[in-house]
Amino acid sequence: MSARSAWTPERLRALGPTTDLATAAEILGVSRSAAYKFARRGAFPVPLLKVGAVYRVPTVPLLAAIHLDA
Repeated sequence: MSARSAWTPERLRALGPTTDLATAAEILGVSRSAAYKFARRGAFPVPLLKVGAVYRVPTVPLLAAIHLDA
């Protein structure tokens, strides 16, 4: 990951209330395909919201999972 695309605390906090599953996977160091497999099994490491066919990840639990307070 280049310095330009690094997930800094500021960049993480700027995500807003939710983010997409692919972004959450990148932050957690999980491949996109593995993230979708975990999501389908109910095994993704943070809570997910499913809106239709789309997964959304609340950022507060995501930040807590990487030990970064919101």
